[in-house]
Amino acid sequence: MIDKTTFDNRTALFHTFGCKLNFAETSTVARMFAEKGVRRITPGETPDFIVINSCSVTDLADKKCRQTIRSFNRRFPDAAIIVTGCYAQLKSDEVAALPGVKIVAGIDRKLELCDFVEKWSAEHQPMSIVGDARDIRAFMPSCSRGDRTRYFLKVQDGCDYWCTYCTIPKARGRSRSGTIDQIVSQARQVADEGGKEIVITGVNIGEFGKGRDDNFLDLIRRLDNVDGIERYRISSIEPNLLTDEIIEFVAESKRFMPHFHVPLQSGADEVLRLMRRHYDTDLFASKVEKIRKAIPDAFIGVDLIVGARGETDSQFALSKSFVESIDISRLHVFTYSERPGTRALDIDHIVTQEEKHLRTRQMLAVSERKLDAFTRRFCGTTRPVLLEHPRDGHPLSGFTDNYLKVEIEGIEPAVARSLDNTIANVVIGEPIAERESVSANLII
Repeated sequence: MIDKTTFDNRTALFHTFGCKLNFAETSTVARMFAEKGVRRITPGETPDFIVINSCSVTDLADKKCRQTIRSFNRRFPDAAIIVTGCYAQLKSDEVAALPGVKIVAGIDRKLELCDFVEKWSAEHQPMSIVGDARDIRAFMPSCSRGDRTRYFLKVQDGCDYWCTYCTIPKARGRSRSGTIDQIVSQARQVADEGGKEIVITGVNIGEFGKGRDDNFLDLIRRLDNVDGIERYRISSIEPNLLTDEIIEFVAESKRFMPHFHVPLQSGADEVLRLMRRHYDTDLFASKVEKIRKAIPDAFIGVDLIVGARGETDSQFALSKSFVESIDISRLHVFTYSERPGTRALDIDHIVTQEEKHLRTRQMLAVSERKLDAFTRRFCGTTRPVLLEHPRDGHPLSGFTDNYLKVEIEGIEPAVARSLDNTIANVVIGEPIAERESVSANLII
């Protein structure tokens, strides 16, 4: 059992579930621990602390969190487990009861984790510090380097939409955002560190600046002027908040990549109404058409939920038909999961698990066809790629400006390492379907 009252010579293991926003926040927490003298463990070491940033977007996410906590406790029975994030916020009592958990911290208390650990180290009493997320007003700035080369820059948090299937407002609280000066300063720091690509992330980034006089378009205009950053990507933006002005700006910008991720959730208007979404299929189709007209080569990723309450056979057929009719690049398909306390539970029609899985497979097949067709449009063409340090046993890889993942075989390991975080031109080859990537030849 740990009985020191300082952080000197301690070690920590950080584990993150869920969205890119969580990864950015974990990076901030890890830096705070490092400033206290706590270093990340290396392979074969035993951690003193295990910090888990949890997710609760589905039942499966909750289950994975529980399994991971139990697994860590079995492997490192003397380590103090600290759990934060959405699962901790929504089900704090359940998390606190798991073996090895010493601290449960709410979504807004991540910046205080070091203080909580110091208090626990002195008193050895389990702690649960979780309030009502709807009372959260503060914005936690976060910027992290991904496991490869891209940085994830948090610009906004929380959501005021209250879609019937979603627990995010209960977990993350109301919409709030950083200031433009604050965000731009973080982007400049990334440039100073040699970063070339930033992914702009948040819960509902189109609401950036809500309650103030500035907005998301103002933010990306300022970011576009940060010297040293060569690429920005907009992680996900609601279709009703994706204005024509934003699309036109991206089309004209040299730094914002031809890449959009726009949640649809259903291609049937009646299901969108039951979900309490803020748009219909006509509006969504018009946004896709606007992107294609302004930026023909743009990658358009789309989130879709299948098997939601209220999605009858005929509604699913409408959804599938709509998705097939629009010129998108790929679907991210999610099987609907019941979440306690959501208004979706009041909707009568329930889709069986067997039918959910069947519909998921059908939509995944549509996605595969879409991605293959989009990829084949660029076979034989030359595009710029931000190359990433290859993992052992894997080829040199990276993403094109329009988000095609390329794999480049035959590059010596020493050469591949020297190309990390550089932008080079490649000739696009054939799709590699099983890995959702494409072969490419490097132009040197």
